[in-house]
Amino acid sequence: QEKLLSLQYMLSKKSEDSMTQCDICGQEGITLRYISRSYGKGDNLLVIENIPMLSCSHCGESYLTAQTLHEINNIKKHRQTLAVQKTVEVASLV
Repeated sequence: QEKLLSLQYMLSKKSEDSMTQCDICGQEGITLRYISRSYGKGDNLLVIENIPMLSCSHCGESYLTAQTLHEINNIKKHRQTLAVQKTVEVASLV
């Protein structure tokens, strides 16, 4: 089931790639970039990579689509089967 949801999400990302109008200001010129985000901390830390984020050069807003937020929640919910273990260096400012 998780693989099917991920496949559906990958197919829906194609529509994000063709988006050009900002949902915030309505101007043309949206760009798509991919980011990484971390959720949780310590032993519960989860890093999700390749998150599509839409950015507007006119109003300066960056945002995630509802489809992307849904998939992030799905990944967090099923992290035991969808995530892979990696070693990551962590630094603290304090």
